[in-house]
Amino acid sequence: MRYTVSMEIALPRERVVQLLSDPEHLPKWLRGLVLHEPLSGVHGQVGTKSRVVMQMGQQKFEGTETITRREPVDLQGIATEGVVHFEREIVGKGMWSAVRDRLTETSQETTLWVSENEYRFSGVLMRLAGLLMPGAFRKQSLQHMQDFKAFAEHGQDVREVKG
Repeated sequence: MRYTVSMEIALPRERVVQLLSDPEHLPKWLRGLVLHEPLSGVHGQVGTKSRVVMQMGQQKFEGTETITRREPVDLQGIATEGVVHFEREIVGKGMWSAVRDRLTETSQETTLWVSENEYRFSGVLMRLAGLLMPGAFRKQSLQHMQDFKAFAEHGQDVREVKG
């Protein structure tokens, strides 16, 4: 299963990149995050492996995230026409996914965030979920982007929001 979601954020790309790449901010916008801890490497750097635990309703997901691409490596002073790439793979029970994020400056004060998502399922239950509820995966990705936008633009913390 593959899909792409995108969103414009009313902040300069450099600020968006700073907020996205800071692990201290993850719990503020990544709804359902229970744990995100590096197992090896430095957070956000290519090759870093992290244990990720998410809680969505009664469902708990645990997996290993590997950073597969971060360009440019130095996130300071990015060229206006440049594109920032963050890519990662997540492996959990019955599932493999890849997320390929691109951040493009659309003006001095706005950033376009495009997220390409790919899922592969190996377990019977996960295959069934992928077949019966493909929209749920897309909806969740879009929710994470909306939560980030609310956090970045208005300081809204998902831990303080009901629903």
